[in-house]
Amino acid sequence: MATYSRATYNAARYASIRPTYPRQLYEFVFQYHARSPNARWGTAVDLGCGTGHATMGLTPFKRIIGVEPSAKMVEQAREALKDIALPGQVEFVHSGAEDLHFLQDGSVDLIVSAQAAHWFNWQKVWKEASRVLRKDGSLAAWGYSEFRLSRYPSATPLIHAYSKGSDPNTSVGPYWEQPGRNILDNHLLDIPEPNSVVPNAFKDFERVFFVGDHHPNLPDRRPVILRKKGTWNDLLGYLRTYSSLHTYHEAHPEDLKNPEGDIAVRFWKSLRQHVATQGGKADETDEIDIEWPVAVILAKRA
Repeated sequence: MATYSRATYNAARYASIRPTYPRQLYEFVFQYHARSPNARWGTAVDLGCGTGHATMGLTPFKRIIGVEPSAKMVEQAREALKDIALPGQVEFVHSGAEDLHFLQDGSVDLIVSAQAAHWFNWQKVWKEASRVLRKDGSLAAWGYSEFRLSRYPSATPLIHAYSKGSDPNTSVGPYWEQPGRNILDNHLLDIPEPNSVVPNAFKDFERVFFVGDHHPNLPDRRPVILRKKGTWNDLLGYLRTYSSLHTYHEAHPEDLKNPEGDIAVRFWKSLRQHVATQGGKADETDEIDIEWPVAVILAKRA
């Protein structure tokens, strides 16, 4: 996650291009929390909140705290908060997920983490979560992995080759920060169950996968819920938020001078060409449907 803390990383671009979590996902989390008749709706905490996208969806709670280790992301989140009518309800704290010293024992009703759980040290996070969560408090962490073009499954191998390949001329695969990216691509299965870290502290733990027809070997598969319609130019903007691309250009600055465009542009052009061969529209301003598989882990404090 160090890439997001660098002075050269564009937090504003990251905030504007990334997919927005659907209300259906929040309702799924809130319904899980409400399973307990003693569930309370006082304080919610968003770990690794980034620029605050997921934080702003926690409005059923009276107090909402976004926690983020990147000072640039916190600055962007606080700036965005000025335009939202949530006076006194939301605050942002500059801290890591593993250190919640600013929260009292048993003071939190819900902990969430959106697209950040793969960076955490869960040996520490589960201990902190067990400390700050009230009895019957909940934790929900989710992450989305490699995107798909909804109408063109034949494009998936091209996406794999760009994101996970090893050829520096055609792939940013070796430039992802690890082990975080592998944990994400493995649908958060590497995150340990809480009671293996803090015995008997949690009374429920579940894994749910909103992956549709993708990844047929996963259990409890449900329809895809994270989708976005945008132009091909929007997709290129999304590709430019990849932390691996940022790291790639630090290692290969000459790529930015390639007359055919940098590695992201070359991949983007090849994807457009493939869709065109499938009868799709591939001009820069044509719209394309994009979707992401989402993995969710859920836990309930004993």
